Formats: sequence, C-alpha cells, structure tokens
Amino acid sequence: MKSKEWSKSNWRSFPVYQQPQWPDKQLLAEELNKVSRLPALVFAGETRALKRQLAEAVEGRAFVLHCGDCAEDFSSCHGPRIHDLLKVILQMSIILAYAGEKQVVRIGRIAGQYAKPRSSDTETINGIEIPSYRGDMVNSPESTPEARMPDPRRIVEGYFRSTATLNLVRAFTRGGYAALDYVQEWHRDFCEAFPANRKYMELVGGIRKAVNFTKAIGYDIYTPQLNQTTLYTSHEALLLDYEEAMTRIDTTTGDWYDTSAHMLWIGERTRQPDAAHVEFMRGIGNPVGVKIGPSHDIDDIKRVVEALNPDNAPGRLTLITRFGAEKVGILLPKLLAEMKKEGFKIVWSCDPMHGNTYSNQFQMKTRNLEEIIKELRDFCHIHEAEDSVPGGVHLELTGDKVTECIGGNRRLLDSDLQKNYRTNCDPRLNAEQAVELAFELAEILNP
Repeated sequence: MKSKEWSKSNWRSFPVYQQPQWPDKQLLAEELNKVSRLPALVFAGETRALKRQLAEAVEGRAFVLHCGDCAEDFSSCHGPRIHDLLKVILQMSIILAYAGEKQVVRIGRIAGQYAKPRSSDTETINGIEIPSYRGDMVNSPESTPEARMPDPRRIVEGYFRSTATLNLVRAFTRGGYAALDYVQEWHRDFCEAFPANRKYMELVGGIRKAVNFTKAIGYDIYTPQLNQTTLYTSHEALLLDYEEAMTRIDTTTGDWYDTSAHMLWIGERTRQPDAAHVEFMRGIGNPVGVKIGPSHDIDDIKRVVEALNPDNAPGRLTLITRFGAEKVGILLPKLLAEMKKEGFKIVWSCDPMHGNTYSNQFQMKTRNLEEIIKELRDFCHIHEAEDSVPGGVHLELTGDKVTECIGGNRRLLDSDLQKNYRTNCDPRLNAEQAVELAFELAEILNP
C-alpha cells in the first residue's frame, strides 16, 4: 500500500537531477507521445516472478547475478555482440550454481541501459565547451557540439533497439541455447577466445557427467526446466520522461508497472529521499534497486527504504553498495546494523566496480580485478559476521575481448589497456576476467 496518493507524473513536482537539457521541448513531447503508444517491453507477470525470486535471495536461498554493460550503445544492438554477452552471463551463472551451490537469479544490464548520469552538464574538449555525453538515448559520444546536442528522437530509437535486443535474448534463453547440454559449446567458444581455463574445464566435465547420468536414468533433459532459462532485464531509471511514458496499468491487478524493464534502479546521484526519482519509483510495482556510495547518510537511506518499500515486502528492494575495497570494511558493518535494527527486508548486493575506479598514468579510467574480488570477499565476510545475507553482485562487464580493467590470468597492466580500450563510459571486465571472478565468488560463497 502506498503511503500517499501517487500518479506517474507526480515526480514533475519534485526536485529532479541528472536530466538532459532538451533544446526542443515540442519535439520531446511528440517523441514521448510516440513511446507511450508503443507496446510494453516486459510484462507485469514476469516482473512479479522476478520479485518472488528476489525474495528468495533475501533469505539466502538464491543469489543475484546482476551484470552487463556500463552503458549500452546503439552499435552494440548486434546479434554477435548480444550473443557474446549472454554467453558470459550464462557461464558465470552456471559456475555460481554448480560450484557455489546456489540458485542464481540472472538480471542483465541490457535492453535499455542507454542513459548515464554525469558529474557535469558540460565538458571542455580542445578548448570548446560541449554537452557531456549522457548515453546513446540522449546524444552521441562523438566530441562535437552538434553530436552532443540532446536529441529526443534518440528516445524512440532507444526503445526499438531495446525491443530488438530483448527479442534476441528471449530467443536465446527460450530456444535451447541455455540448455545444460549445450554448456560444452559455450566452453568451446570460450577457449577459442582465451587460453584454456582448468577450473572451467573441470566444471564442464562435471556438468557433462551429471547430464549423462540424467539421460541414463531416463529423465528428459529437454524439459523446459533443463532446456530454458530466464534473463531479466534492468537499467538505471534515469530519464524520467521515458520511464513515465513506459509506465502502464496492469490489467490483471490494477497496479502500475514500468514496462521498460523488469527491474529498475536509482543511482547514487539521484537517490535523494525528497526528490523526483524516489517519488517516481515508489509508485511502480517493479522490484527496485538503490545504489549506495561512501558519502551516504544512514538516516537518508532509512527514509528512502521506507518510501520505496513501506510494506517491507521481501524482494521489492535491493540495496547495492559501492564502497570500494578500502572502505567497505569501515562503512558496511554500520549500515547493516542500522538496517537490521529497523527490520528491513532487503536484498543486499555488492557493486565492487565503482568504488575501485581510478585514472592511471595514461589518463585512462580503469579498475583492478584483485581489488574488485577483495571488495566482494570482504562484503560476504562482513555479512557473515553481522548475521546478514549477501544476496548478490552487480558488475559491469562485456563479452568482448576488451582491455579496460587490469589484472586477471593474463596479468593485464595499465600499459596494456590501450590494446583494446573501447568503453564510452566506465571500464568493464572482459569475458575471461568475468569467468575468473565467478570462480572466486563461488569459492567465497561455498568455501
């Protein structure tokens, strides 16, 4: 039950942050009207299914693998790119489920992660001040004043590219590609791109034996339970004009759902308790997440939790901490203690990426895989010490063979990053680093 009356446009009466300065308001209104008449991308029943699975993570019976690109770009709406990202997510989930002995809830930063918050509305390049790049749904990363001008027509293009991406994801996950019997094929593709990983070879062998045993005793391995999987979609609900246009009433329950994704989250820069993003998100039926960085105020976090989940329903709210390896041991115990004192039912997720970002001597933003894993390990150990449940991980990664984060089996150094540094925003783990992290995490969860 909502604590006060809500409508999907109420947010317009609240302070709003991180919105583009659209130059043509009339064009914006026309494009949003087009979006409001287009079909839903996801359906309320699917969203409620995700909420039930997240409720299992609250109790420690499941673990959330939430990952994908920092910011999708329109050029990545391409079959092989989507396939490679999905393959890595499936590999990681199999590792966590088999080696970590955990039911895994798969959520992708996919099919809509086209907008990004920025620290400034403008930046200066070659002595010229131009608008900051805010994601492909707003403007282009090309460093010219014309390309950086926010263009509302990109909102509609973002909708259709999200549709195409989601259509392919559904085809892969429901059409047999996610079957356990196919895991050896994932491994073959993996080995073509990267050196053989002994741990992964052993895991594939173990799964193959389990599949063969299942066949031998007469079970049909092509039943939906073994032949299909679900990848839920998510993105940061940053562009409130777009999210409002995609919010519809569910005809079976009469509740409002944001149909742009199964799960939405509020970023560190927009989670003010009395501001527009919290006001909008409190009224939708989707599971929602909130990013929490080192500068948080615990009383503000309590107010946000109470606003977003007044009924304290398990699975509704995920708190995603992004403290960094050096600060997690200082900040997380107090936050856990205060939330536990209030009795809040929360999925606790660790974003070990943002707090471990730095600029190297070549002025390239990067992250160290060792620091990422250290924050994850400390996150889980602190939860255990506080009698709490580490419910998930939130990662920025790609299926591409990029060189954006240092470390890993290849021992990438800062000097190696120039070989294939392609991100338009923050550095991502490549496929090999992501699989390595999954094994480390499985051992942390099931020592």
